[in-house]
Amino acid sequence: MSNLNILIVEGNIREDSEFIKAAGASAADNLKNLILKIEPLTNTEIINPGHDEETTSALKNMSKYNGIVFTGGVMRINDMTDVIKKHINFASNCFHHKNKILAICWGLQVCSTAAGGKVNPGKNGAHIGIASNVIINNEGEKHFIYNDKKKIFTSPAFNFDEVSELPKNTILLSSDKVNNVMGVSFNAGSSEIIGLQYHPDYEYFQMLNLIDSRKERLFVNKNFLNEEEYESHISFIKSQNELLDFNNRTCEVRNWLNYIRN
Repeated sequence: MSNLNILIVEGNIREDSEFIKAAGASAADNLKNLILKIEPLTNTEIINPGHDEETTSALKNMSKYNGIVFTGGVMRINDMTDVIKKHINFASNCFHHKNKILAICWGLQVCSTAAGGKVNPGKNGAHIGIASNVIINNEGEKHFIYNDKKKIFTSPAFNFDEVSELPKNTILLSSDKVNNVMGVSFNAGSSEIIGLQYHPDYEYFQMLNLIDSRKERLFVNKNFLNEEEYESHISFIKSQNELLDFNNRTCEVRNWLNYIRN
């Protein structure tokens, strides 16, 4: 196969600079940078579902893409704004084509909703910058997305919502104490979707920047009850950062790229 052609679907509106300030790049550009680090010759195209002309063009040229990635973002499904509806509608239209889709965090929630699942606030709280002790189940151990991944792992993650009802015929691949749905595989229409409720595309320093930018909001929402609790959480993430291994953190993206190449 020649060089891969990947469509990256931005999970934020362009006017929202929170991710850019925290990560030094938009969610789509951050994902693009990782893909190019793994596969330097990959051709990437970024679109924003909030812009109709971009989605119209992408759908007309869908056959040229080897794969599609839906990135993370700060929106929440149940707000169901016009922009969110456009994200869901674009995912639904993608399903009419034979696509291989990697859906990360917000992307998983969008694709799950478009496929008939449901998303709600997490019953057991939120991932604030980190997901600890994610366990790959028996189905996950057999799935290509977790080739060479540690069976129990810790990962950058940031989400207040979770997939509360899976699309039909979804295979659950991994879970943790906060979200039962951490890794999944399902088919919708003619497409094959791999979904992750965590971030192989981000590093902990970016999560720490995001936490800092949201600190006031996190206290208002009682994600932290006091400064001591907050600082303890920050220290824990910093300790995990020292243990972070690039290959293990990013292997899902690498495995997916290898899969769509073959």
